[in-house]
Amino acid sequence: MAVTGGLELALACDFLIASDRARFADTHARVGVMPGWGLTVLLPEAVGRRRAREMSTTGNYIDAELAAAWGLVNHVVAHADLLPFCQRLAGDIVSNDQAGVRQMLDTYERGGLTTEADAWAIEADISRSWAREHLDPAAVAARRQAIVERGRSQV
Repeated sequence: MAVTGGLELALACDFLIASDRARFADTHARVGVMPGWGLTVLLPEAVGRRRAREMSTTGNYIDAELAAAWGLVNHVVAHADLLPFCQRLAGDIVSNDQAGVRQMLDTYERGGLTTEADAWAIEADISRSWAREHLDPAAVAARRQAIVERGRSQV
């Protein structure tokens, strides 16, 4: 269950994986409290303004499948597969260049705090800076080949 404050905590995550047993609700109005950890910003970003308003004003629960259809969660997996799925996903993340992963997440964060036009400029600046400071053509060529092999194994 991710309800009220728990939903707010979940919304603060970079992405969400849900068990097929998961349920989500914003019950702030039912309890009589106002969100203070970003729900009114992050929920509409995830599911759209109308769906967020529906969730917040009704306090109704949605199941994992609907949460996925609405864009609240990235994946829904069988309850017994939740931890192994998340471990595989984490393994995929740590198998990447970690400085690049951190920079990518920072770029998303910085772009999300401004206008779309400014976000384009932020990305362009970061890309140029990254190319000057971190780009190694030989390493990129080796990584490209590994990506091709990984893609073949995932099909």
